[in-house]
Amino acid sequence: MITFHNPFHQGHAPVHEFFRGERVPCFEKPQRVDYVEEALRLRGHEIVPPDVDSSPVLAQIHTPRYLAFLQNAWQQWVALDPANASLQPFPSVWPVRSLRSDVEPDNFVAKLGLYSMDNGTPMAEGTWQAIKAGADAAASAAARVAQGARAAFCCTRPPGHHAGPDFMGGYCFINNAAVAAQWLRSQGSTRVALLDVDYHHGNGTQSIFYDRSDVLFVSLHGDPCTEYPFYLGHADEAGQGEGAGFNLNLPLPAGTSAAQWFAALEQALWRIAQYDADTLVVSLGLDAFEDDPISKFALKTSDFTRLGERLANLGLPTVFVLEGGYAAEELGTNAVNVLEGFEQQVAAA
Repeated sequence: MITFHNPFHQGHAPVHEFFRGERVPCFEKPQRVDYVEEALRLRGHEIVPPDVDSSPVLAQIHTPRYLAFLQNAWQQWVALDPANASLQPFPSVWPVRSLRSDVEPDNFVAKLGLYSMDNGTPMAEGTWQAIKAGADAAASAAARVAQGARAAFCCTRPPGHHAGPDFMGGYCFINNAAVAAQWLRSQGSTRVALLDVDYHHGNGTQSIFYDRSDVLFVSLHGDPCTEYPFYLGHADEAGQGEGAGFNLNLPLPAGTSAAQWFAALEQALWRIAQYDADTLVVSLGLDAFEDDPISKFALKTSDFTRLGERLANLGLPTVFVLEGGYAAEELGTNAVNVLEGFEQQVAAA
């Protein structure tokens, strides 16, 4: 399986974040992808840079105003004061409920709050270059599958599934899985299924496709009553308008065992089969791992091989997009186990 990687991901290297009220070193760090790429190389996988420009679909999943902000945010931050080059910007005010969000303020920190769902998504000087290259990698993987490949992997960071049409959050800025799904639609796929197996609900992906029936979104994740992103991911969220019935959330309690998790996966795969999808995008979060520092499920390394095998049994052309997973040293093994489980099952079929 070919892997499209992000040659600029290390440029997005903020030093700290705010986690549950504390300033802590970033969990989402460059070493995450370094470990995945190392595991891929050790096990003989082909890794190539992006060969597709994602720009044609970016404005179909994110608003132009938000994209313009992302592209220029660091320059605006430093223009306020050259000393800001050594500081990380964080929002301090958000337009909740009755406050207006239709007018973009001139104040930079207020803009940052307008486009942020939390204060745990830090920026750095190389953030725009990194997130654009990640979107290009996702589009490249989707293009390869659209051209006839059985599967392709987008190995990138920062992740994307918390990024919505006009907001960032949860370390995410551009929604790479949504880029892949939209690229597949642009190349003729009529019924794309997007399965999110990250521990945290892909609220951004849900928001992007919530009123659409051409992309089915299915997610199994930690119960939002206790787990990030808290305000989306409940079981009663089923889509609206044309998208009614095309969103399935399977929230699970903290401490969920591998057996319980795979039972929920079977529900997810049954819905995808019922949908009669012609292609599959997998938001491959690996933080359901038992030793992940910010998650509370109990999957073992061997369970990720089983996940890959089960996904292959759907028989669909598949794009894998790396999302979360913060046990950095084990992340590479767990990611490659999914890919190789998938490939071995395809070869055996």
